Amino acid sequence: MGKTIINLIASGFYISHIPDRFFQRKGKFRGCGLFGTLLAFPFFYILPQNYILFIIFLILFSFFSIYIAHNAFEPTEKDNPLIVIDEICGYFWGFLIVPLDFKNALILLVLFRIFDTIKPWPIKKAESISLRGAAIVIDDIIAGIYSSILTFIINKTIFLV
Repeated sequence: MGKTIINLIASGFYISHIPDRFFQRKGKFRGCGLFGTLLAFPFFYILPQNYILFIIFLILFSFFSIYIAHNAFEPTEKDNPLIVIDEICGYFWGFLIVPLDFKNALILLVLFRIFDTIKPWPIKKAESISLRGAAIVIDDIIAGIYSSILTFIINKTIFLV
């Protein structure tokens, strides 16, 4: 796969370039991750409804995301903010133990962004994995799993579902 295609996919078809170009922020908190998560949001409608197929999809998409993230942009920067395939993958992991519906998609959107931003243990620790692609993606997978657990708890306690 060519570098241009890899960068296209890694950046969410260049959606991560929108906040990067318009807001002119420097550093890690540019808003690119939010845009990547917003890109992932409507795709919950087409995720596999069958749980076994969904798990297979998650695993395959995770390996694909690690490959793309590892090879995207300049490898000198461990986690380039323009790489948002990790946010997309992590958000999908949010549906691990909750149904694929609009209410859960909204709750997960908020919780995933919170977990991905504050990075409680072991999310922050996962960023130190030596393989660049794995370090970029695995912390978002953990944030997605945390979001899934908290969404499940919210459904059982607040919405009584």
